[in-house]
Amino acid sequence: MASSSSPSHLHLLILFFAIAASSLLSTVNSTRASPADTDVGGAVYTKVCDAARFAGLGLNVTEFRYCDASLPYADRVRDLIGRMTVEEKVGALGDWTDGAARIGLPAYRWWSEALHGLSSTGPTTKFDDLATPHLHSGVSAVYNATVFANVINSAASFNETLWKSIGQAVSTEARAMYNMGKGGLTYWSPNINVVRDPRWGRALETPGEDPYVVGRYAVNFVRGMQDIPGHEAVAAGGDPNTRPLKTSACCKHYAAYDLDDWHNHTRFEFDARVDERDMVETFQRPFEMCVRDGDVSSVMCSYNRVNGIPACADARLLSQTIRRDWGLHGYIVSDCDAVRVMTDNATWLGYTGAEASAAALKAGLDLDCGESWKNDTDGHPLMDFLTTYGMEAVNKGKMRESDIDNALTNQYMTLMRLGYFDDIAQYSSLGRQDICTDQHKTLALDGARQGIVLLKNDNKLLPLDANKVGFVNVRGPHVQAPEKIMDGDYTGPPCRYVTPRQGVSKYVRFSHRANTTIYFGGLNLNIEREGNDREDILLPKNQTEEIIRVAKASPNPIILVILSGGGIDVSFAQNNPKIGAILWAGYPGGEGGNAIADVIFGKHNPSGRLPLTWFKNKYIYQLPMTSMDLRPVKKHGYPGRTYKFYNGPDVLYPFGYGLSYTKFLYEMGTNGTALTVPVAGGHCKKLSYKSGVSSAAPACPAINVNGHACTETVSFNVSVTNGGDTGGSHPVIVFSKPPAEVDDAPIKQVVAFRSVFVPAWSTVSVSFELNVCKAFGIVEKTAYTVVPSGVSTVLVENVDSSVSFPVKISFSV
Repeated sequence: MASSSSPSHLHLLILFFAIAASSLLSTVNSTRASPADTDVGGAVYTKVCDAARFAGLGLNVTEFRYCDASLPYADRVRDLIGRMTVEEKVGALGDWTDGAARIGLPAYRWWSEALHGLSSTGPTTKFDDLATPHLHSGVSAVYNATVFANVINSAASFNETLWKSIGQAVSTEARAMYNMGKGGLTYWSPNINVVRDPRWGRALETPGEDPYVVGRYAVNFVRGMQDIPGHEAVAAGGDPNTRPLKTSACCKHYAAYDLDDWHNHTRFEFDARVDERDMVETFQRPFEMCVRDGDVSSVMCSYNRVNGIPACADARLLSQTIRRDWGLHGYIVSDCDAVRVMTDNATWLGYTGAEASAAALKAGLDLDCGESWKNDTDGHPLMDFLTTYGMEAVNKGKMRESDIDNALTNQYMTLMRLGYFDDIAQYSSLGRQDICTDQHKTLALDGARQGIVLLKNDNKLLPLDANKVGFVNVRGPHVQAPEKIMDGDYTGPPCRYVTPRQGVSKYVRFSHRANTTIYFGGLNLNIEREGNDREDILLPKNQTEEIIRVAKASPNPIILVILSGGGIDVSFAQNNPKIGAILWAGYPGGEGGNAIADVIFGKHNPSGRLPLTWFKNKYIYQLPMTSMDLRPVKKHGYPGRTYKFYNGPDVLYPFGYGLSYTKFLYEMGTNGTALTVPVAGGHCKKLSYKSGVSSAAPACPAINVNGHACTETVSFNVSVTNGGDTGGSHPVIVFSKPPAEVDDAPIKQVVAFRSVFVPAWSTVSVSFELNVCKAFGIVEKTAYTVVPSGVSTVLVENVDSSVSFPVKISFSV
């Protein structure tokens, strides 16, 4: 009989079969569609057109023109598609493609996520399991990647350099994973939907409520993900469809998507009724900026309908707007199962699967994301909708084969640009050593610190002096917050994970008898996340009650640290003198505990400013989430939405709010400026004036931005003075305000911003140059973007300082 300290033969046998089964499963998964092709002898090939790989398939690579790197991409793609049967073409319309081994084309998995670091969401990015190191020993094992703070945190920095740097770091780790056969090249990030309603569960994924800020985030993150040094743009006369890409980014979810599940209204059946002005001004603007300025290589259409038509089957939204008007150089993909939703949820026009598939493809969809890597409730594999019904649609005459050819052309042109067929030499050496580097971890820490917002600091309670405090009492449900809370959604395993308690422990020790108490509270993904909108914008009741009890019992005012994506009505804390300081830390990622502690103990001077309005809870009872109007709806008594259209009493902290351990004061060297803009015939437009405006309208009330050269600019400098003994970064946010007599215009709107570091007791001058059309343009009721005549205002403000100057604009016809 074996001793109790040694494994029995039965245990060894069980272990053997477990390892074998796991190894077999890994092999099956990799051979179906590994991102870096492993379909020949288990080897990892980082390019399709590898001579050895073709030889392993019994093919000669020189016989395939699509592998001739001397030919233009368009010719190569035409050759590739021309070799495919219609069945093989249909098999390439889903996110998990079949490939065509007879012509050397491997399978490919399109779906990868990189919202704030490489994510394990989806079937493509595969981290190794620390629990089974014996199955993947060696230098190629990858257990984690850099997890940056969530997007709403990064947005609070108002730092475009940071946003681009994060994209660059993520794309480097992505190419490293691809080289090891553990990841893809196409990433469906960022999420650039505007936060229209404070109840939306996905606020944590987005850059906030201002369309311009959201758009600039998109441009910078996408440029970081995609741009290869020296290839940021094509030469004059060149083809932008041939610009090489480091990785492919995707701006989502287009369009008017910002409701997940609220009072039995779900994103799958919701019909967003949007007027054309709101569409142009708010819902489409970030996407237009992403395509035009960011040159993104993909856009994802959303589940919802827009004015009765599914977004993924609306030719006006897809083919006309994204591809023709904005000039997309890439492919359009559906949100996952959005085509299936047309028949199963929205039951649009009573369409069959074949009819819905045909409608989507003909509207401009190029790729159908399904859930083909999952099983249904009966255990059967799910299939991409287009790959399931594509042949039926062709055979029944619902769809032309040439429609499929167009879609595949957009797909394969993107993969050509990524080096999928030829590799990109400067990235071919990236590997495990380029993931979780010290540089990336430092960037994650710095980004998390920049996104923390100081909401209250009575009597300069913060920063704490660790030498004087000595001991602190830490309380609250998020003291030992697990990764899923700190990292938020769409994440992978972090390089390292630091809890708030661990971060604080680097400065002081803990004691329940201490005079200083820090309470870590907030929300979690059970309350706000994809597929789940909030019922209210309060803290959980038990937390509110506990915070009040802790504050009352504490000999000194306590510090409240809030983890959340969306805003929370913490009026009880703001108005309570026993709660001396409030910090919003969002969901700060793997380095979050260190970042929070660095702010609390003064190593970092907080510089974040809120990228969305924090409303009081009573605001949400005045209008339903289903109302898409941004402006007030008088007939229903609905107030306006976001800082641009709401100026009522139910705001706790306004957009752009954020305190510091010092004061930043502004000065300008101009008292105003005037512009007379020459206008060509036909570009003058009417303007809506407020009732009771007595002055006669000018001969040219406004000009249409479309068609105008838009070369006029307004330049000015802002002097930023640090009035304290603590240096720090400060985001300078510039607003424009339209002429007072214009009706239904935004109260104000962000037109520029820049984060600058100002040493203690010093002054830094910040220069701005505003394009007149972009900075002073507004969207009229007609949905034209116009520049109004009259006196507009440039405004720069923070909690301590405000400066402005008038800009008088007139037009000569």
